[in-house]
Amino acid sequence: MILISKYIVPKGYTGIALFPFLILKSKKLITDDVLLNHEKIHLRQQLELLVIPFYAIYVLEFVIRFYKTKNWHGAYRAISFEKEAYTNEANLYYLKKRRIWGFINYF
Repeated sequence: MILISKYIVPKGYTGIALFPFLILKSKKLITDDVLLNHEKIHLRQQLELLVIPFYAIYVLEFVIRFYKTKNWHGAYRAISFEKEAYTNEANLYYLKKRRIWGFINYF
């Protein structure tokens, strides 16, 4: 289910996946297939890890990478879940061929 909220999506981002919702910053983003695919990859990751462990690992990985780099954007982009999503967001067939726990290849 897609929701629109400029208040939930953090500043500097266009969308966020909070299982089972995709939350977009504005209505016009509903037609952005690459963004939607990126966020759907996150929904699949969340489902595979039974949601709560996904968020725990995501935050822990971000903290570790931020501690090492002292760079917010660099730490965010280095999170394995983000690496998988960014690498494959333009491949609109990725989720059809993706193996379970595909994010492990990006650690």
